[in-house]
Amino acid sequence: MTTSSPHLGTSNSVSRLMLHVGYALLPGIATYIWLFGPGLLVHILLACATALVAEAAALALRGRPVMPALMDSSAILTAVLLTLAIPPLAPWWLTVLGVSFAILFGKHLYGGLGYNPFNPAMLGYAMLLISFPLEMTRWPAPLSLLEQAPSLNDSIALIFANGVSVDAISAATPLDALKTQMALGMDIPGTIASSEYSQLFGQLAGVGWESINLAFLLGGLYLLFTGRIAWQIPVAILSSIVLLAAGFHYLDPQHYASPELHLFGGATMLGAFFIATDPVSASTTPRGRIFYGIGIGVIIYAIRNWGGYPDGVAFAVLLMNMAVPMIDYFTRTRVFGEGK
Repeated sequence: MTTSSPHLGTSNSVSRLMLHVGYALLPGIATYIWLFGPGLLVHILLACATALVAEAAALALRGRPVMPALMDSSAILTAVLLTLAIPPLAPWWLTVLGVSFAILFGKHLYGGLGYNPFNPAMLGYAMLLISFPLEMTRWPAPLSLLEQAPSLNDSIALIFANGVSVDAISAATPLDALKTQMALGMDIPGTIASSEYSQLFGQLAGVGWESINLAFLLGGLYLLFTGRIAWQIPVAILSSIVLLAAGFHYLDPQHYASPELHLFGGATMLGAFFIATDPVSASTTPRGRIFYGIGIGVIIYAIRNWGGYPDGVAFAVLLMNMAVPMIDYFTRTRVFGEGK
């Protein structure tokens, strides 16, 4: 007796996809730790432990098998992506709260993996940023700008010891600096060249951030060339940001940053290749992915220039997540024999 189709096996699986995404994240994570210290590693370990506990608790409460879900590494990937958006010396409870919210409310509240309409990591990040803006914007300066870089023990003390301040090594991020100066009506070249902010900027964007974005670009290209993600979303996001930035910079270079600063500043590459391409919450049709990516790019640029936050990747992704059902409906492929 012949079994029903499909008869061809496939090497694709959730765990295999998550594993390859993890491989692609490694260059960016290593660069991040090299430039900003070992605090990120501490938060990643804490976030992964929290994600596994929250995932197991949610599955047990729902009466679902625990071990198969834990082994697919989706909770681990959510934890790592969220951690990359949290300052590396933020207090420990911020990571625990954000990851728990992402797993419980961003994922299992909607039925678990495959049913969540929003990217869980970005939902957790948005909750943290809105609820705890001070802790979420207290980024340390790159190690190259510090007289004495914090060691692993120093990082652990800053993360876990209540009352220990990181103000002494905190600094505005390049996008924060641009946002502040734009709000004061100062021009962009003056911002970058000023004595207060000149040390924050490198050849392409911010010191440290340009290297991190280049590393995530390398990992993203690996995912593209191995067929793990579709090209439409990252290409549409990056193209829309470049076109908008180039146009406004050409019209008014004194008040709008260059395209390369937008491309290699903030979380642009991480968002384009690793966050927006989430196979569950992103658009699933080829044409839909293009519209989805363009929408994200436009919203990122709008928030950076006219919004209340220096970066807008998380909010752009979440807003376009809401539009995915409509995008997929109007861009679905017509089935053979279907009328016009």
